[in-house]
Amino acid sequence: MLNYGEPYSFYYNGFRHRMQEISFSLLVKLGVVASIASILARSNYFKSMLMRENRTLNQRLALAVVLSLVFATSVAIRVASPNYYAADLGLEGSLLAGILGGYVSGLLSGILISLPAMFYGEHLTMPLLAAVGVVGGLLRDLATDPEDIWQFSPFPDLNIFRFFKESRNHRRTAFHLLFGAGILFTEFLRYQLRSFSHTRTEIFFLANRWGETTPLTLTALFATTLFAVIIPLKIWNNTRNERKLEEQSRLLVEARLAALTSQINPHFLFNTLNSVSSLIRTDPNQARAMVVKLSKVLRRLLRKHENFSALREELSFIEDYLSIEVIRFGDKLRFEKDVADDTLDMLVPSMLLQPLVENSIKHGLSNKVEGGTIRIHCRRSESRLHLLVEDDGVGIPEAKLATLLDHGIGVSNVNERLKVLFGSDYRMWIDSQPGKGTRIQIEVPELQSTLAAVS
Repeated sequence: MLNYGEPYSFYYNGFRHRMQEISFSLLVKLGVVASIASILARSNYFKSMLMRENRTLNQRLALAVVLSLVFATSVAIRVASPNYYAADLGLEGSLLAGILGGYVSGLLSGILISLPAMFYGEHLTMPLLAAVGVVGGLLRDLATDPEDIWQFSPFPDLNIFRFFKESRNHRRTAFHLLFGAGILFTEFLRYQLRSFSHTRTEIFFLANRWGETTPLTLTALFATTLFAVIIPLKIWNNTRNERKLEEQSRLLVEARLAALTSQINPHFLFNTLNSVSSLIRTDPNQARAMVVKLSKVLRRLLRKHENFSALREELSFIEDYLSIEVIRFGDKLRFEKDVADDTLDMLVPSMLLQPLVENSIKHGLSNKVEGGTIRIHCRRSESRLHLLVEDDGVGIPEAKLATLLDHGIGVSNVNERLKVLFGSDYRMWIDSQPGKGTRIQIEVPELQSTLAAVS
């Protein structure tokens, strides 16, 4: 008697077994790429590479070599042991090298990663991976801001929603859509190259291991390639954020130490105490006020700080510091401020203004016989805080002004801290004319509007 259920059961069980094999292979691929990314993220050398957005040629070559060694190993494992075909991440590695390092890193990595497959007889692998590396470099160049790459979401519906609903930055959301399409294009390029080969052994394609491909298996494969590129970027972005927080803490400590060693140095204390001693007989009340202000300045510098503080606290500290300097310098030093009331509770990086005011006194006004005035302006506009510190001192020579943000001790420290805290979402620029004075302007995004936001 015939059993008509057997053929159906046979094909159903075969289909289910095949889908299980496909799913397992793709999950192994994602697990391998996540493991590789996590291992690399633990290397201090690789961390330092991730923190650089602009690299020299030698640095790009070094990045290419590091990534090539790792991802070429995955290709070699697949070639040496057919049971580990899901470990092959040559295409993803070449693309990541281009995204991180540009054309040079991508092209070189594609060539080096393809070598194990070339020795195995897969002759189309080298031109494919070299082209994929160049595509990665092209995607990097299309980003208006390097941070756009790290903030990419692999979900196209979310990117489309951002494009139509968020009016702030259409270019960023458009880039994210193009970025995802570029990753999928590289897998499509490998899929199409099969038709140019005499035998399918000339190029590795994961779906060939599953027999006849279907739209479902191709969709799963393309989605896996997309996530195999995004997962390392997300892991490495977390590493970058952790390093940025560490750098912010280091810079804050350096700012505190710089204040203690330069502003509150023995020479400053000696002059201050000498002024106090002379005032004790002539004006005891003024001497007492000066001691109180000095103690507040020292207490502020020595106590533990948060990364952010309210603007009113920063201004109070500046007033105490300058009131001591005004007593020391007399009428030669004047201080004016123009601060909007709605900015006083806004958060700013701690010790933001003090190095700038100190520079104005030390380099701008101390060498001017008749002295001068320091002015601080604070205003709020379109959820941005605008700060201005200016003086009418001797000014900065043009040759020195060009490198001040990189080499000026106080100014460069402020600039580096702002870069760590806000990425590219801030502005700091310096205008100076010899003999007329210097203006330092800072624009940062609004963080919180109440002191309760400080944690």
